[in-house]
Order: sequence, then C-alpha cells, then structure tokens
Amino acid sequence: MTLRYSPAEIQATTDSNFMSFTAPGREQNFVLKHIAMIGELASHDRFAGASEDMVEAIVEGIGQFAEGEFAPLNRIGDTEGAQWRDGKVTLPAGYKQAYSHFVEGGWASIDGSEDFGGQGLPYSLSALILETCGAANFAFTLCPMLSFGAIEAIHVHGSDEQKAKYLPNLISGAWTGTMNLTEPQAGSDVGALRSTPEPITDGEHAGKYRIRGQKIYITFGEHDLTDNIIHLVLARTPGAPEGTRGISLFIVPKYHLDADGKAGAPNDVTCVSIEHKIGIHASPTCVMAYGEHCECIGEMIGGEFGGMKAMFTMMNNARINVGSQGVQIAERATQQASRFAMERIQSARAGSGDKAPVAIIEHPDVRRMLLRSKALTQAARALLYYASSSVDRATLGIEGAKARAEILTPLIKGYGTDIGNEVASIGVQVHGGMGFIEETGAGQYFRDARIAPIYEGTNGIQAADLVGRKLGLDGGEAMIAFIAEIKAEASDDSSLLALANACEDVRQWMASGDASIDDRLAGSYPFMTMLATATCGMLMHKQHRIASEELAGGDDAFLKAKLVTTRYYLDHLVPEALGLKAAAMAGADILYRLDSAELAG
Repeated sequence: MTLRYSPAEIQATTDSNFMSFTAPGREQNFVLKHIAMIGELASHDRFAGASEDMVEAIVEGIGQFAEGEFAPLNRIGDTEGAQWRDGKVTLPAGYKQAYSHFVEGGWASIDGSEDFGGQGLPYSLSALILETCGAANFAFTLCPMLSFGAIEAIHVHGSDEQKAKYLPNLISGAWTGTMNLTEPQAGSDVGALRSTPEPITDGEHAGKYRIRGQKIYITFGEHDLTDNIIHLVLARTPGAPEGTRGISLFIVPKYHLDADGKAGAPNDVTCVSIEHKIGIHASPTCVMAYGEHCECIGEMIGGEFGGMKAMFTMMNNARINVGSQGVQIAERATQQASRFAMERIQSARAGSGDKAPVAIIEHPDVRRMLLRSKALTQAARALLYYASSSVDRATLGIEGAKARAEILTPLIKGYGTDIGNEVASIGVQVHGGMGFIEETGAGQYFRDARIAPIYEGTNGIQAADLVGRKLGLDGGEAMIAFIAEIKAEASDDSSLLALANACEDVRQWMASGDASIDDRLAGSYPFMTMLATATCGMLMHKQHRIASEELAGGDDAFLKAKLVTTRYYLDHLVPEALGLKAAAMAGADILYRLDSAELAG
C-alpha cells in the first residue's frame, strides 16, 4: 500500500487546518433563540440578565476568545500533552496564561450564583461557553467542565460555611474542582469503593476526617493552572453499610485554607502518576493518593451516607456537559474536513464533460459525508440546548421541566457522544489516506472523541438509565408526554411521525409485563438511539419550519444551509433510526444462547 502525498502537501494541510477554528456564532444564536428559547427564560426575574443583547455579546465574545486563545494551543496539547514529575503536573506552554485569561474574562462564572460572585445567567449559556471552548480545544475544556460539577454539588449539598469557603473561588475559576469516584476495583460499581475516612475528635481539625485511599481516572486531579484544587472524594465511614448506601462525600482541598480563606499549607494529597491515553493528552488523567502520610484532612458534605445523592448531582451536570463534548468534537472535525475538501484536488467529477480534476467537495460521496456531518452536528447542538434549557426551566420550577431534563440527560450524553465519534470518523474518511497521518490533525479528533461515550457513565449505562428509571418517571406519564410532544411537531412529516410511533410501541412493550428486565436492557441502546433521533428530528423539524419562515423567498446563505441540513436529517437520519425498532424489541434470548465461555471463545 502506498500513500502518495508529498511532505509539502502534508505541511500545507497542517498549516491551513490545525490552527483554524471559527466559532459557529450564527448557528448558536439561532438555536439559543428558537430551541432553548432563551428570550422566554429572560422574561423571568431569575434570568433577567439574559437579554438578547447580552446573549449575542456572550456568543460573540466567547467565540473570539476560543478562536484566539484556546484553539492555537490544541496542537501542542496533543503532541506534548500534560507532563508528570515528582507528583506535580505541568501543562504545555501557553496553557496557564490562556486559563488565566479565561478566568479574567468572567467565562467561568456565567451561571454561578450571584451570592458567591457568579453572574446568575442561565445554565444554557454555560453550556454555550463549554461548547465553544471545547470545539477550540477539547482536552483543555475538561478543566472548567469538571469544576462546574463540583460547584453544583457544593451549592446543593454544602453547608452555609462550606459554600462561603469554597464557592467564590470555584465559581470565579481561581480554583478548580474534581470528582473522585473511581478506584481500581470500583468503576461503574461505585459501591465497591474502599477509601475510608477516620473521624477527628480533637485538635484544630476536630469534626473533620482523615481520608485514606486511592482514586484513579481523576480528570485534572493535579495541574499548574491554579493555586488550589478542591477534590470531592467518595469514601465509606467506619461501620457504614455495604454498597452504595454506605457512601459519603468529602471536600478535600489540595492546600488547606488559611485564616484569610487562601491556599495555605499542603494537604496530604498526592498525584502518583498520570495515565498515558490514546487521546485528550492535554487533560491530565491522574492517579490520586489520599493520606499516604495519614494526614489527609477532609470535611463531610451532604451528611453521612449522602454521598450517592451528591454524586448524582455532580453526575447529572457532568453528563449533559459530556454530551456537549460530542457537539464540540463534531463541530471541529466537520470544519476541518470541510476545509480540506475545498482544498484537495482529485479526479474529475463523474458525469461531467470537463475532465479536469476538481476539489473533492464536488464529488457526491464527499458531499454526502459532509452533509451528514453537518446535520448530525446541528442535531446534537439542538439536543444540547434543549436539555440545558430544560434544566433552566426546572430551576424556575416550570411544570414538567424537571422530568423532561431527566429524560434528556441520557439522550444528550449517549446520542451526543455517539454523534461526536461518528463525525470524527467521517472527518478522517474525508481526508482519505491523509486522515490516517497524524500530521494532518484529523486523527486527533478521532482519538479525542473516543473517551466521551465511556466516562461519566458509559453510554450503555445511559441506555439502562433510560429504560430503568426514566420510563417510569411520574408513573410513566413523563415519557408518554415526551413522546406526545414529538408527535405533535411531526404531524406533517410522515417519517418523523413513524419514528415517534415506533418509540411509543417500544415504550409500551417495555412498560408491559411482556418484557423482562433482561429484555428491556437488551433493547435499551437501540431504544435510546431511536428516541434521541426522534427528539432531534422534532428539533430539526422546528428549525426547518422557522428557517423557511425567516427566509421567505430572500437570500440568506445561513438560512438556506439550515433548510438543507435539517431536511437531510429528517429524510436520511430519521428513517435509519426507524430500522432499530426490531432490535429494541427483540428481547434478550439471543444474547444468552451461548454460555460465557462459548461467547468469549
């Protein structure tokens, strides 16, 4: 096999694509307006600051920031990555300065509570910040993303004293936060963890705990970007019940706070090593040791045995944000593939009288790949903003919003990250052989994307959550109402209506006594994909209708493209999902016809 590309061709591709990122501001504003319905949120006192002018300024500002500060660091982040030495982790040159500018710009505090220095804007705008920065630099954006989960957990479950101590610096971004769940023997089975806290009864730390244990896969568990890191650590108190019922949560700072609330003496917290990964090289994935010298001090949050409740607060936030990562990587991969397709000259267009070679974007199959990528990316973005705005409406206490947000969480995490992987793979394919060469950059998005369906609850766990918990919300009425909403939007689109009806058929079967637990779990992933596609279909149908009204015979390139991408999703992606009904209702019998040894062999 021979790849016939010259060094000059590779260098040209590198120069034109690695550093280039354009924030999709017009698209983001359109979806915020018509899907998140940000104007409606701003009509409530709680989110009155989210005026049209403010939203547009945020979209433009974070776009410029991401293009100028985060995007240029993406290449060095992948090639050099985070470095560990003697328990300390350093990020590549430029990262600390870029993060400080992120904090100075107020981008970390968009949706933070005003009581603790935040701006009090909707979570939807925080999702926008992460989406834009993550498209510019996927791995780097994991740092503020993890902090958002820690902030939410402390805000919901912390005491007044804990909120006052930790939230101002976490919300501003001056400090970062982590989630410490996983141990070598306890991955998805959180209840198997062994970290232990010992109550302290006297001395300066009376009322707190000495924490001992090891945690793995801790994203940004150690770094040189800030002067403190606030770890939220799951552990089991002495005599606690086995399993998840006996788990508690502890705040463990890297540095103790001094009398002024600033980072002071070091705590007994050590980064033992960082993982060598296939992607997200600029994100240090740490092995953390707590209490190697028996002096790791932490304070309980959320009460004894309240760890799982607090964990789910963190996880629900993180799962939507990981779903955003699917949008991020899809946007970046599509942009690069599109630029490459415009530049790469190869072969005459079939059927053309002109035999001169053309840019590959003129070839039907390349157009198919690019249009599929654009449609999937826009569908995932619409789903992200629909989910995040449902969280905002739940915050406002709007009826039905909490249940809708709960249903949407596994959909955006599962389907959103699946889309990110598919689009990143398509991006490599558009590049052809050059996509398999690291110097062109297409491979980085493919490698980076692969983690998103795994962490913060695998996509299989998201599917299990959908059929195990979300089908039964409000006695099943929440899901019935959700599918009915899709049907209402789909009334004039036969394919979308057929998919919505198929989702209802699967729902009824799974809710009946005919489907065992194994049957429901066996069909959970195809059902998740069906329901997510139907939901995206509803959102794309709505966008198509609005774009048609706004275009009204005019000549607007953005609206013209919107009509095509939405139509492509409805005519091509929706029918594909309809074919998953058989798998969703096939049952588990075929999965267990071989015993474990036979299946493995």
